[in-house]
Amino acid sequence: MPTNPRLPRRFFRADAESLARKLLGQRLVRILPDRTRLAGLIVETEAYLGEPDAASHAYRRRRTPRNEAMYAPPGTSYVYFTYGMHFCFNIVCGKTNEPLAVLIRALEPTEGQQAMRRNRLSAPRPMPKPIADTALCSGPARLCQALAIDRSLNGIDLTTDGRLFLEPASGPVADDLVQRTPRIGVAYAGDWAARPLRFVIRGNPHISRKTVPKLAKFR
Repeated sequence: MPTNPRLPRRFFRADAESLARKLLGQRLVRILPDRTRLAGLIVETEAYLGEPDAASHAYRRRRTPRNEAMYAPPGTSYVYFTYGMHFCFNIVCGKTNEPLAVLIRALEPTEGQQAMRRNRLSAPRPMPKPIADTALCSGPARLCQALAIDRSLNGIDLTTDGRLFLEPASGPVADDLVQRTPRIGVAYAGDWAARPLRFVIRGNPHISRKTVPKLAKFR
């Protein structure tokens, strides 16, 4: 299997909003134990701004065994389990001990779609058959099911690990194709719930929510 370049640590040394924007169009790659390669282009992200952010796991300096990976160097994976059934995959950014992260919400699958379908159909609560390409990775839980991402991949170094990493896009996504919206599912966060910290590629059929009010052009 050819070795492709991967995104280096310096790419992740950014604030969460900047990284959430830059990650659009980058390629997330998962290598399964049998060497099957799964990959997709990132089309939807959410920024989490650390201790001041009421929607962040690190809000008010909460540092626990669950979120310890958020305090690791930029380019570390943060995988957590939620609602008793789903995993979510985040990328740590900023500086070491600065708990900033970007949630990867959706991919446009480009490689290994049949293996992704098998992973989705073998999940504890699989989607009914058949699963269209646009539904394979359209949401953080579906993405983790399709790519077999679980807590065994929490805290790994995405710049060196062979199981999960990112490859650079051929070029940046144009600003007029990027939209910002409030994050999804964080109504408990008060004023923070309304902040436009979700980034999507406008019109992409693989994003998790096709209609979200108050979409705004990236500025």
